[in-house]
Formats: sequence, structure tokens, C-alpha cells
Amino acid sequence: MKEIVVISGKGGTGKTSITASFAILADTEAIIADCDVDAADMHLLLQPDFAQYEDFYSGFKADIDQEICMKCGKCKQVCRFDAVRNDNNFYDIIPLNCEGCGYCKEVCPVNAITMIEQNVGKWYISKIKTDTFMVHAKLGVGADNSGKLVAKVKKEAKKLAQENSKDIILIDGSPGIGCPVVSSLSGADYVILITEPTLSGFHDMKRVFELIQNFNLHAGCIVNKYDVNNEISDKITDFCKKNKIDLISKLPYDEAFTKAMTTGKTIIEYEDSEIKDKLEKSWKKIMKLTDGH
Repeated sequence: MKEIVVISGKGGTGKTSITASFAILADTEAIIADCDVDAADMHLLLQPDFAQYEDFYSGFKADIDQEICMKCGKCKQVCRFDAVRNDNNFYDIIPLNCEGCGYCKEVCPVNAITMIEQNVGKWYISKIKTDTFMVHAKLGVGADNSGKLVAKVKKEAKKLAQENSKDIILIDGSPGIGCPVVSSLSGADYVILITEPTLSGFHDMKRVFELIQNFNLHAGCIVNKYDVNNEISDKITDFCKKNKIDLISKLPYDEAFTKAMTTGKTIIEYEDSEIKDKLEKSWKKIMKLTDGH
């Protein structure tokens, strides 16, 4: 079984559209995992049925029992996040400020404070239009701990792959280089970097490459919309050669990509085009590069 993770140093590079296209090409051979839990949108293209779901709990917030509280104010004195509010000698918690550290609970002389585990979202197991499974999630508004939710999605995807004897886990990672991306990369066999030929795109690709070097992972690169700026595209190509990154393909700018999305389809399912042909060849190349994993 091989885990292939698709990431980008920034949002808006076409990462999810390309990953969804690969999911169509993989057909029933792969389990799909949408680990971009902060802004999950692959479901728009793969049409999951949301058949199974569970709440996801992570992190704690303090709660003050008003019948027990003796109004001493010690909880407010120690809270460095200003999460304890005193309104006419009535102490309560401002949920958005509470970091769940539990210091207030420790200093309360009458045990009036309880730490309550938080429901921060949902995760799903769905059948998608290729008749395979996708594990995906939705983080609640303002919720944190997305790294833990990503780990949960990956764990369930791996479990499904083992149960259904699938050879591939295809993962849509988060943009950027933060905790959710690090969680996405854990256990990966191959990383695909999606970038675009802009100064910010190239800069963020370098940053995310520095990140994957810490995991000693083999990587390939797809330059999306390469013909928008040939000069930077050439610099990206040189960077790949210098750093032994497989240059998987250079995709031209094509409005059919956007038109396909507006109909809820990937470019693979849309009309015959140069970019469709290049993506099919890219997927075959990725399979060849990951042989033996």
C-alpha cells in the first residue's frame, strides 16, 4: 500500500482540482482522504454520499458551576488569556478566549470549575462517484486542533484501505506549512507538490520543500498554468533538477478546468483537452515513480 500526499505551499494553485482528477483516474484502486479539513471542498467534485459520520471531540474549555462558585476571583487572577469575565461579581468563561489550559480549575478552592471536552467538527466515510470510499471532515467554525482531525482522517483512510485491500491512499493535504500539513505528511510514501509560476507560488513551494526534507520524503512537482509566466516556470524546473524533485508535468492554463468545476466535474470527466491528456500521463508517471512502495 502506498500513501500519496498532494500539497502546495499556498492555496489557489489547483491542488484540490488536480487531486480530484487523480481520484477519478485511480477509480476503485484508491481510498481518497480529504485532509484539507479547514476548507474541505473536494466533496464538490467527487459527490460523496455522507453515509457515515461521527462527531469529533478535541480540546477542552472551562465551565464554572455557579451554584458552587464562591466568587473569590482567583480563576480570573491567573487566566492569562482573559477568558474569565467578572460581571457584577458573577464569574463566567468567555469560550472564544479559553485555551483549555485548566489553570483556573487548579486554583479554584471549591472545585467549581470543570474542563469540558469540545465537539469541534465531524468526520465522514462516504462512497463517491467512482464507487470507492472517501474519508473527509469538516472542522467547526472557529475551531482549532485541525492537526488532530487530519490524523483521524488519515487513520480511518488507512483502516479502510486495509479492510478493502486497496493499494493506494490518495490524500489531499492542506495548503501552507502548518500543523495540518505536517499531520498530512506523516507516513507518506510520496509527496506531490503543486505550484504555479508566480513569485509567491515559487517562494511557498521552496518553503514546503524545506518542510518535507525534514521527513526525508521523495517528492514530485506539477507546475500548474506554467505558460502564465515562462521565466518563473523555468526557475521552478531548475529548482526541481537541483533538488532531485521529479518534474511530473507542466500543465498549461486552460479555461476548461474552471468550466468543468462549475458543472461539478473534474477535467477528466469533462471534455477532451490537452490538459486532460497531460493529467492522465501524469498519473501514470506517478504510479511508475511509486512502484515498489
